[in-house]
Amino acid sequence: MAAYELTVTVRTQYLADQSDPDHARFVFAYAVTIKNTGSVTAQLISRHWVITDANDHIEQVRGLGIVGHQPLLQPGEQFEYTSGTSLATPQGTMHGEYFCVAEDGQQFEAKIPEFVLTLPRTLH
Repeated sequence: MAAYELTVTVRTQYLADQSDPDHARFVFAYAVTIKNTGSVTAQLISRHWVITDANDHIEQVRGLGIVGHQPLLQPGEQFEYTSGTSLATPQGTMHGEYFCVAEDGQQFEAKIPEFVLTLPRTLH
């Protein structure tokens, strides 16, 4: 087991009621689960997202914490939250990293694997 490791999983959902395809606005929610799979207590300090739409337009988002929190996770603990984004295209991707500090002062990054944002039934 690595000492400094957070595992990130994401589930996505297209929000048709908040979207306006006629005006190139496609809104997606994403539910993130962050689990401390390492052996040391760690705190999530900040985030960096890279959001890419189907036209290769890239938006980068950086900020402290996540949804107003900087969770402190003991080994085996997890934190879940839901957030959202809008794209100008019906498909896109997101990925990034969380910047963390372990209780021993060690700084490390937890990678957020790339995931796809897409309308239901549009990808095979």
